[in-house]
Amino acid sequence: MNRLITEDERRQLLVHGQARAGGEAIDPLPVARLFTPDAHLIWLLAALDPADGDTAWGLIDLGLGMPELGTVKLSDLASIVGPRQQPVMRDRYFQAARPLSEYLRLAQENGSILD
Repeated sequence: MNRLITEDERRQLLVHGQARAGGEAIDPLPVARLFTPDAHLIWLLAALDPADGDTAWGLIDLGLGMPELGTVKLSDLASIVGPRQQPVMRDRYFQAARPLSEYLRLAQENGSILD
């Protein structure tokens, strides 16, 4: 199976997920950026549900001009392929430059996640 997040990213996502599950209002830096190399689909993941370890929360851009916060299952992402049969991949060079709320604001202004 294609590994979409590293163990370190999983740990960070679970810390944020635990805070969300505990009712904390958090605005973390995204931990991982996933994308399809042959389609404009991007997921900036900020938290992972500690109850199932599979449901990720973050900024989702499906290339329709309406990026929004939401959830997605990592197991579902592992099975997605783009039009040229390219799987979802992890951006190994992604380093969050701003909190998730700022990525959301900029993405909604521009109609897509820019970085």
